[in-house]
Amino acid sequence: MGAASAFRGAMKNNTSGDRAVGGPRQRVGLRVLLTASLFSTGGLWSAQEPKIAVEVKTVSVFATVRDKHGKIVPDLGKESFKLEEDGKPQAIDYFAKESDLPLRMGLLVDTSLSQRRVLDEERKASYSFLDNLLRPEKDVAAVINFDFDVTLLQDFTSSRPKLQAAFQQLENPRIDSQRGSSSGQGPYPGGRGGGPGGAGGRGHGGGGTHLYDAVYLAADELMSKQQGRKALVILSDGVDHGSKETLVEAVEAAQRSDTVVYSILFADKDGYGHFGGPSPYGGHGGHGGYGGRGGNYPQHEPVDGKKILEQISKQTGGRLFEVSKKETVDKIYAEIEEELRNQYSLGYTPGKEAAPGYHKILLSTYNKDLKVQARDGYYLEPKANASASGGP
Repeated sequence: MGAASAFRGAMKNNTSGDRAVGGPRQRVGLRVLLTASLFSTGGLWSAQEPKIAVEVKTVSVFATVRDKHGKIVPDLGKESFKLEEDGKPQAIDYFAKESDLPLRMGLLVDTSLSQRRVLDEERKASYSFLDNLLRPEKDVAAVINFDFDVTLLQDFTSSRPKLQAAFQQLENPRIDSQRGSSSGQGPYPGGRGGGPGGAGGRGHGGGGTHLYDAVYLAADELMSKQQGRKALVILSDGVDHGSKETLVEAVEAAQRSDTVVYSILFADKDGYGHFGGPSPYGGHGGHGGYGGRGGNYPQHEPVDGKKILEQISKQTGGRLFEVSKKETVDKIYAEIEEELRNQYSLGYTPGKEAAPGYHKILLSTYNKDLKVQARDGYYLEPKANASASGGP
């Protein structure tokens, strides 16, 4: 994908992390996990000609349980849970109330012009969140911003000074009022005003919010290479403009990389008022600048960013939060932190007859008053380099 290639270039050239992330794109062929996998057993599957070999690994599921009032329930035992894969009961092989696994956290911050008035609040709250959450010598975080391109500001690190420096780099794209387009220095050809368009060289008329590209690239290029618990936090109004990837592709990338996505909806309706860009609430605001030509543009159907973020989070085992006067960014981050510190870890081994493809998981408790938050499923892919005629 063009967006993926562009992001790899950004990771090579625009990070000051503890290690470089780049090189040829390698999609993990057989990571049959949910948010982390600790255990591995070999196995092959064959049903009919041609035979397809798959590697069967123990699937690890991280879950949060709440009562009917929304309060986290941290004291359940293994016998309280029931687990199904594709409608078939599964034996739980591993269970722990608390996970001490390392945490890999990625923050995806929307820096498009619609967020310009809330960016400072997001910046301060995000740094405070990571400062409180990350454990020394165990957890690491990365910082990514997206508008009409996607930039890795800081690769995975536990260094507070490096993370703080990354947050200080968060800024909205500049506007060239004469040309009616965004301008600036891009991390790769075709980036911020540096070429014929945004990520991967695609033109977007000087404006955009590449939410789907950001999720896809963070999952596929960063998280897929990590072990342990993996989570992304999106701060955005949920409205995508100009991504090369689709919503379905973004969600699938997160699922394949076994990454939970939390979404923080921070919608500033007045943030669209003077830049002519497409508003999620229908039409265009103002004239010139963001998007370019104001009233000459066709009307757009309203986009429900809340539903988009909710879909991303629900299908990956995360949760949607919405900023309000009562529910501040700081309070939301405190809830996410509490959730990450009170997860159950369960593991099971799929049967050897499991076919390649997506397998749906249903984790629940025998107490109908309790609600379990976990991923919907996982991907099982053919074993790399497996012969089409190979047998078990």
